[in-house]
Amino acid sequence: MKITDTSSLGKAIRQRRKELNYTQAYLAEFTGFSTSFISDLERGKATAEIGKSLFLIQMLGMDLCLEKRG
Repeated sequence: MKITDTSSLGKAIRQRRKELNYTQAYLAEFTGFSTSFISDLERGKATAEIGKSLFLIQMLGMDLCLEKRG
């Protein structure tokens, strides 16, 4: 999936969480993050902390790769 903005990143995270049958509450308990942070991230909040976001992405078994265009 090509990530072009915070909304598409949040959508990808939500989709993976649901594939794993995890609730936001379960992830919050497992990671120590608040459910409001996870909810904000999944809705594409632009000010979500990058470190926490990357950690959550890894915990969901995903990789985030950057590539040069062109």
